[in-house]
Amino acid sequence: MRVLVLGGDGYLGWPTALHLSDRGHEVAVADNFARRKYDEELGSQSLVAIEDLSVRVAAWKEVSGKDMPLYEGDLVDADFVYQMVREFQPDSIIHFAEQRAAPYSMIDREHAVYTQYNNVVGNLNVMYAIAEINPDIHLVKLGTLGEYGTPNIDIEEGWIEIEHNGRKDRMLFPKKPGSFYHLSKVHDSHNIEFGCRIWGMRATDLNQGVVYGQQTEQTVRDPRLATRLDYDAVFGTVLNRFVIQAVLGQPLSVYGKGGQTRGMLDIRDTVECLRLAVENPADRGEFRVFNQITESYSVKQVAELVSETFPGPVQIDYLDNPRWELAEHYYNVKHSGLLELGLQPHLLSDTLIESLFPIVEENKHRVNMENMLPKVKWASPKNS
Repeated sequence: MRVLVLGGDGYLGWPTALHLSDRGHEVAVADNFARRKYDEELGSQSLVAIEDLSVRVAAWKEVSGKDMPLYEGDLVDADFVYQMVREFQPDSIIHFAEQRAAPYSMIDREHAVYTQYNNVVGNLNVMYAIAEINPDIHLVKLGTLGEYGTPNIDIEEGWIEIEHNGRKDRMLFPKKPGSFYHLSKVHDSHNIEFGCRIWGMRATDLNQGVVYGQQTEQTVRDPRLATRLDYDAVFGTVLNRFVIQAVLGQPLSVYGKGGQTRGMLDIRDTVECLRLAVENPADRGEFRVFNQITESYSVKQVAELVSETFPGPVQIDYLDNPRWELAEHYYNVKHSGLLELGLQPHLLSDTLIESLFPIVEENKHRVNMENMLPKVKWASPKNS
């Protein structure tokens, strides 16, 4: 298949592009490099040094012998989107190209507006390009389990059957997102479902959990193929951040009591989930939803796992929670769809955590310690 990966320079977009190319698909990548600009704005950087995307693409050609066309542009520019889709003629489009951090969206009004505009408008341009150029293109959009919030009922896989006043209907699962970023993803989901319903689009919405890890089968083949690893309080995901804090001898920063439970998965499972979705496309007119996780842990459990695994003393600090979220809650996410397509999960183990320690040790000189603790508070509309 011909697969266009939007956001192909990112933490997950780049290894996904490599994985699909390695599995025999013709892959192109697109990016506007906004993620790198966020680093400049925040005074941060990937813990692991990453090459420019053009260097990465050339390195993959050298390692694998496979070409990977590169498109540089912004999805909010409709002309760019239409030109790219017409030129590459993809069978599938994987859409990673959105501002992905809840804390970034909550910094202030400007960041909230930017997040919503960038994510929702860019996604709409992609939808219209598909509908007008080739409605058979399968759109695979990366969502987040944060769209659902933490309801006091089981979280179904996208859809729920309800009965009200003696009548039944099948509806999208009700959502209660916890940030302006998560809200943008909900808007995306509703817009895409609408496109499937009225235009006959085919789409898969992957509501992904918290991803951990940094290496895949492809990225380890050459140092130039490495993907990023974020440690800061804005973009660093919880297990990765705890591992980095442990190696640096810093306390693990648990927000609140750590009772918040999250679905999680290994980066190797992320790229495989994308392959399974691409190779088993949704039907025309179908809005298909998969909850993309392999297991669930509370934040406190993750901290304790890292503490128990690290070969040295580790302190856990419980901070005032800067976010607006329930301290304790019921959490049961149904996630059978990808398993039924053949996903064989890498479950979190001591071995996986231990494999991250030397990566961090080798690169710890790149850490800006001021970025480790949270500065963005949900309750304040303006953060310094």
